[in-house]
Order: sequence, then C-alpha cells, then structure tokens
Amino acid sequence: MKFLIIEDEKPNASRLKKIVEQIDPSFEVVHILDTVTGAVTWFKQNQHPEIVLMDIRLADGLSFDIFSQVKINSAVIFTTAYDEYALQAFKVNGIDYLLKPIEKEELEAAINKVKVSPISAATDPNLNELLKFIKQKDARYRTRFLFPYKDGYKTITVSDIDLIYSEDKNTHMILQNGGLQMASQTLEELEEQLDPEQFFRANRQYIININSIESLHNHFNGKLKVVIRNQYQHEILISKEKAPLFKQWLDR
Repeated sequence: MKFLIIEDEKPNASRLKKIVEQIDPSFEVVHILDTVTGAVTWFKQNQHPEIVLMDIRLADGLSFDIFSQVKINSAVIFTTAYDEYALQAFKVNGIDYLLKPIEKEELEAAINKVKVSPISAATDPNLNELLKFIKQKDARYRTRFLFPYKDGYKTITVSDIDLIYSEDKNTHMILQNGGLQMASQTLEELEEQLDPEQFFRANRQYIININSIESLHNHFNGKLKVVIRNQYQHEILISKEKAPLFKQWLDR
C-alpha cells in the first residue's frame, strides 16, 4: 500500500511515517506535504495512493479546502490534536479520525478498516457529513474568557484582545487598553476557539486580531511585516507562503 502524509508539523510527519513503516515494511510513504496549496497541486499531478493521512490544520488553512479543489481517489484518515470534533461520530467505513498523538495500534486499526472497505474520499458518502459537522463546530466560537482575579474572577471579551503570543511556553494576550493577560490555552487551542474571520495565525508565535492591525509592509524574500497598534516591540512576520492567504483574509 502507498501512503501520502499531509501534515505541517515536521516531527509529527516523521513520526507518522515511522509508524506506517513499522506496521508493515512493505508500506510506502510516497510523499509528505504541509500545505493546502501543495496538496492540491500534488493530487493534480500524481497518481493517488491508497491512503492519505491528513492533518486538519495546515500551514495555509484547513485541509478540508483541498476537497473543494480536487477529487481525491484515496481513502482518507484524518489526524488532529483537537478533540472538540466529534471523534465518535465518524468511526465509519472508509474514513477514520484519529487524535494526536497517534498510537500505532489506532493507526493500524484504521488502515485495516480501509483494507476491508477501501472507499475513496471521492465516493465516500460520509465525507460530506464530516465536512458539514466540522463547519457547524467551527461556527461556534468564543466570545469571552473567564480569568481568576484577586478574590474572584474577571471576564475579557474576545473583541478586546489585540494580539496573542507565545513566549517561553506561556501564552499571553495583549488587550486594547495595554493590559497583559496570561492564558492557560496554547496558541493551537486558541486558534481553534477564535473566529477565523477576526483572528489570524500569523506564525508559530502570534495570533492577530484583524482590528488591531495598524499597517502592513513588504519585507525581505516575499515576507510581510505586520505592525500592531501600540505594539512596535513585536515584529510579526508573515512567511512568503502564507502571505497570499493573509492578504486574502484582509481583503474581504
């Protein structure tokens, strides 16, 4: 069997490849991709493998966008770190949904399921239900956060957050009034909880509120530099690969 891995975290991709090869030495990982754009191009130019191991959050968007641009003649096993998607709802033939970190036994069971019922994503009736459900889940985003404060609690509305950044494994929110709030969630968790119409994951360190952007500048090698109001000490760069998506996000 041939496999394609679509995963934007290199350690996770390497681990998946290793597990696949451990399950059966005859299994072959033909390629590893990390973007929606790259995956669409690859599917258009190459013979599709039996199985695709597909992360949901990629460097340039949700992997579900791939399906609207190309017909995938492979069985798809989704992998993700986000358990708010209903794992149990989609333990169905042809498509499986595994939570990270992926365990060998789980992946082997999913592969065996495909062997028994090798339904491709192009013809699997469950795929549309999965995509529909994910969109419904993504439609419910946070509007506020509750934090301990003195002898009680305080709330911070999402619209009051200018910038979120990670530093020394801690997550910080910079507020419109200049205040700083530490959050317990990781950037990955917050990216899932915040409305993508309002917030953008600029890179591995920053999430930006669209209303906090003061200016945008061209940078070296096709990158973009984002200036956030009153936060000049934070140099926020958008990669060349992500720049078109960022400009599209702004130009709505």
